[in-house]
Amino acid sequence: MTSLSDSFTQNQATHWDIFCAVVDNYGDIGVTWRLAKQLAAEYQIDINLWVDDLQSFSHILPELDCELSKQRFFGVNILQWNSPLDIPYIPGSLLIEAFACELPSSVIDIIESQHKAHQTIEPNSSLANNVSKPPVWINLEYLSAEDWVDGCHGLPSMQASGIKKYFYFPGFSHHSGGLICEENLFNQRDSWQSDDKNKLALFKRLGLTGIDVNDYVISVFSYETDALTALCQYWINAAQSEVNTQKIHALIPMGKSLHSIISLLGVSFDTIKATQRFSMGNLTIHILPMTDQTEFDRLLWSCDFNIVRGEDSFLRAQWAAKPFIWHIYPQEDDYHLVKLQAFVNIYSLKLENDIANIWSKTNFAFNQQDTNVVEHWQQLISAQLPLQQHAKDWPVDAKKDADLASRLVEFVKTS
Repeated sequence: MTSLSDSFTQNQATHWDIFCAVVDNYGDIGVTWRLAKQLAAEYQIDINLWVDDLQSFSHILPELDCELSKQRFFGVNILQWNSPLDIPYIPGSLLIEAFACELPSSVIDIIESQHKAHQTIEPNSSLANNVSKPPVWINLEYLSAEDWVDGCHGLPSMQASGIKKYFYFPGFSHHSGGLICEENLFNQRDSWQSDDKNKLALFKRLGLTGIDVNDYVISVFSYETDALTALCQYWINAAQSEVNTQKIHALIPMGKSLHSIISLLGVSFDTIKATQRFSMGNLTIHILPMTDQTEFDRLLWSCDFNIVRGEDSFLRAQWAAKPFIWHIYPQEDDYHLVKLQAFVNIYSLKLENDIANIWSKTNFAFNQQDTNVVEHWQQLISAQLPLQQHAKDWPVDAKKDADLASRLVEFVKTS
């Protein structure tokens, strides 16, 4: 770790600024942190990541010092976003407003002044090279598979000052902003999954004991839902012959998922600690400790099935090449189910109809607190082999010819 200089100079005009307001603890910061690291590592871009909640950030970056306003990890400058800013903002070549967070008024004032100054200079004037253009300003939106995303991606919104702010939509099509995926991620995953010793060593590092190489392991990172309670009750009572004679291990972190099943454990929530395990019938529940993003990826690679929530975990579960359930964040009027259906439609395109149907039903049951999820789960497990093959094929199809970082770099060049 190194600290930044106390002052920024104009020769840093090529740097990029990303502002992130932490919501839901790890979702927004998870996405922006991955993007910042990739841009710094693969494109050697000087990234300033402004974050308003270092305490939550530290859960996925344990080395972070929450008392420091300026620090550097993985080539990324991490800056405390206080209100008002106590670190001078100097415009670079790109300004990312992550997920419609409200930029500090001082930042907007600076880029508006820069815009006005640039507008008053004649293009061929001797002053033209001495007046910096304002940064390309984009609002990085949430990931969605909905059809309308393609038509809105890249559209400008003219601000009152005359500056354009662009809507940047991550997505699954060639016409969208793409998906976060590091250059060597798939090779790293394949190497990891080629040797069972890797996952057993990971489980040991995380303090998860009693897991055999032939056991069925499920990671659970969801919101609260009665569907999870029903599944755990089924896994407890399931005859081993119904799950290919395998014992089941559910890896569950402290938080919302655990609240859903606390009644099954026979203990109070405030007495539970990381690495504890509870064995009941055919199921052993392990309490997961917090991990950084690298270890979380490896955890998803090491499990047979992943239940994930939000956006960052949802995408990393896809890159893990393992079957999964997506527990999407609930929205008013059940609009989240529209988003879920849009993803189910594209994910299922190359699945046989009967398997696609049962995978869809399982996802919707989990998202609608439907205890009938057990019936769908039983059918899903019977289709485990073709579902697993589809999970391996999907990442190549989903990434297509370019990831989000590379498309973003090209977008800035042409804007």
